[in-house]
Amino acid sequence: MTLAIATRLARRELRGGLGGFRIFLLCLTLGVGAIAAVGSVGSAIEAGLAREGRALLGGDAELELTYRFAGDAERAWLDENAAAWGEVVDFRSMAVGPDGDRALTQVKGIDANWPLVGEARFEPAMSVAQVLAGRDGLPGAALERVLIDRLGLEVGDTVRLGTQDFALMAALEREPDSVSTGFALGPRTLVGLAPLREAGLLGAGSMFETSYRLVLNEDDTLDRVRRSLIDTFHDAGIRWRDSTRAVPGVARFVDRIGAFLVLVGLAGLAVGGIGVSAAVRAYLDAKTGVIATLKTLGAEGRTIFAVYFLQIGALTLLGVGLGVALGAGALLVAAPFAQESLPVPLQAGIYWQPLGEAALYGVLTALVFTLWPLSRVEQVRAAALFRGIGGGTRARPRPGPLLALILSVAALIAAAVLFSGTWQLALGAALGIAGALAILSVVALALRALARRAARTRALRGKTALRLALGAVGNPREGAVAVVLSLGLGLTVLASVGQIDTNLRNAISTEMPDRAPSFFFLDIQPDQVDRFRGIVSGFEGVHDIQLAPQLRGVISQINDRPAREYGSHWVLRGDRGVTYAAEQGDLRLTQGEWWPQGYDGPPLISFGAEEGAELGLSLGDTITVNVMGRDITGTIANFRELDFSTGGIGFVMTFNPAAFAGAPHTVIATLRAPEGSEGAILRAVGDALPNVTAIPIRETTQRVAEALDALAAATSIAALATLATGFVVLIGAAAAGERARVFEAAVLKTVGATRGRILLSFALRSVLMGGAAGLVAIGAGGLAAWAVITQVMELTYRFAPGSALAVVVGGILAVLLAGLVFALRPLAARPAGILRAQE
Repeated sequence: MTLAIATRLARRELRGGLGGFRIFLLCLTLGVGAIAAVGSVGSAIEAGLAREGRALLGGDAELELTYRFAGDAERAWLDENAAAWGEVVDFRSMAVGPDGDRALTQVKGIDANWPLVGEARFEPAMSVAQVLAGRDGLPGAALERVLIDRLGLEVGDTVRLGTQDFALMAALEREPDSVSTGFALGPRTLVGLAPLREAGLLGAGSMFETSYRLVLNEDDTLDRVRRSLIDTFHDAGIRWRDSTRAVPGVARFVDRIGAFLVLVGLAGLAVGGIGVSAAVRAYLDAKTGVIATLKTLGAEGRTIFAVYFLQIGALTLLGVGLGVALGAGALLVAAPFAQESLPVPLQAGIYWQPLGEAALYGVLTALVFTLWPLSRVEQVRAAALFRGIGGGTRARPRPGPLLALILSVAALIAAAVLFSGTWQLALGAALGIAGALAILSVVALALRALARRAARTRALRGKTALRLALGAVGNPREGAVAVVLSLGLGLTVLASVGQIDTNLRNAISTEMPDRAPSFFFLDIQPDQVDRFRGIVSGFEGVHDIQLAPQLRGVISQINDRPAREYGSHWVLRGDRGVTYAAEQGDLRLTQGEWWPQGYDGPPLISFGAEEGAELGLSLGDTITVNVMGRDITGTIANFRELDFSTGGIGFVMTFNPAAFAGAPHTVIATLRAPEGSEGAILRAVGDALPNVTAIPIRETTQRVAEALDALAAATSIAALATLATGFVVLIGAAAAGERARVFEAAVLKTVGATRGRILLSFALRSVLMGGAAGLVAIGAGGLAAWAVITQVMELTYRFAPGSALAVVVGGILAVLLAGLVFALRPLAARPAGILRAQE
């Protein structure tokens, strides 16, 4: 009976309109919409990757080899199991223009069957066969436009790779399988395989990867072909990919960045929750007369709770529905424009899973932030309400609503952990948001208490505007707590993003070049080492020349078990660099001992200490590495420290020399050179040793910085969405306090205050609250940034004052703008009419 009465009363109250719930609905809509949009974009990319899997991979399946081409037996297997197949080789090299200018490039060598699936696009338009045919007796090449501009080339010019000249036939506008090749350090060059073999770049031990793309027979299946490959070449070091998951690295990245952005969106939803809570409190305060009447007529507290819980529930569903529609609509509207700038396919549509997740987040957030103010209403006596005390009781809610509140918080955290797929990140974000809200609450209450005390000090006598501002900030009804909480949390997210971004850029542009070598040189043949050393040593200022033999291998087994059983650690994904060394040198061991000089027993391994601990390895464990089709099993003899932050030579695995006796390999080298000498060194090494690839560190850091730009932009947009929700809360707080400001301005005018002084008072209170929120955001955001930079990325943290100043100024301006917009009516009101209305 109680529920039926409550439902009827709630329906009658809702007929009066949504005047008190505009901020409530707007906060929910923005918060849910942001999360729904991020989730929908992630699902659209995943759907696009699945739809375009064959084109992105270049076939139904791909076999990948490292540092070698397929042998006769493997080619025979391809002929037997594929309707068609193609061969592609990928590696880094130096492109040399006619005037000797050099630039790093990612070379793709193709056969006549490329592309098996999809279509390449060139400018001027021509077929792949026409590009490869070349002109004037030279084989053809197509280069990306940025590389053509960098070398100052035009179509028809000659470009050299290694010892082979190519005719530039066209600019490469699009390659259908570009995403599957991953991150490239240089622009693309497309050439034929046959002339590439004559360039001297694919010798024994050279660093290249060969891919064999297959198109299956009509009645065949991927599972059967994969099983056949494993049964026939299980120990040949062949890696398999198929079109069902053509670009796992991209999919994994989209999942991670999407989960992170959703968690940032949850911070925005938490900010919206503050606005929701404030709107509910204001609405219940406005319903004082209704609640008093119901209590006088004998309504129980539970009935009154149910009446307003049903109202808030109905409005929550409305706000969540609007947010879901906003998120879904944003994808549909933006997809045609976003597809042009995205390197991955985007399939626009309605994706119910992310929309459902966003809706659940919205409902749980509304529960968390409305149960407390709702439950406290039923504890207030009718007499207190008639005396105008309103809903401001500090009584603790009944056990039932309190338990529901605790369960809602737990469900919200559990949903974030479940949906993100990374429980550490989700739990850390939840604790971070809760911690930030707790800190902001303490600061807001402290600000209110200090402002109240400061307004009464003798030192401020004669400073009327400042005293009025401090008194207003100290007034519980002014909404300082809501302002500091909502704005402070949004600014905290923005501050942490700004501090992390600034520190990463400093590390890339300043610290890394200071500690890192000037060059990496790849593919030096063992018989070229002395000549290379002689060339670079001849340049003044060149020092710290480091050389190390290098092979590439795939970890296939650990302790005679498949490596995949040890998880998806980065050391186990793809091929890894492997080296050998006779002496320990300046390596620092953390466990075990180095092998004796001249050791020629069973293979021994020196493994990275941190990586070994993450994989759960111990001294005496065995690791099987497939190098060029040959399995080599070694025993871990010691663990050593590795410092990749220097950007120098570092190998997770170092073997004893006898383990690779007679194996073809190359040598890599690093050196430090004075700034400005890079061009001369490049030319000297390139002219004498055309097979050697030089990677300038400055160019590499530029590519990393470009990738960082995209990440920072995406995160900043999510943070700005949080800030926008906070601004809506500010508008709500300012609107709720407008009536009190009208009365305050009327009283001040009556006692002789000018409009300018009243306006200054309003502005000062905004500056105080905005500045407090900004300062707390700097502290909380800086702490979060310090944890990420030092504990996760293991870099040096430096406070960025420019970013911090922008946060403080932004906070002050946001509160000032919201406050001044709602100061116009109080300033224009006539005191006589206002004061008579209070009678």
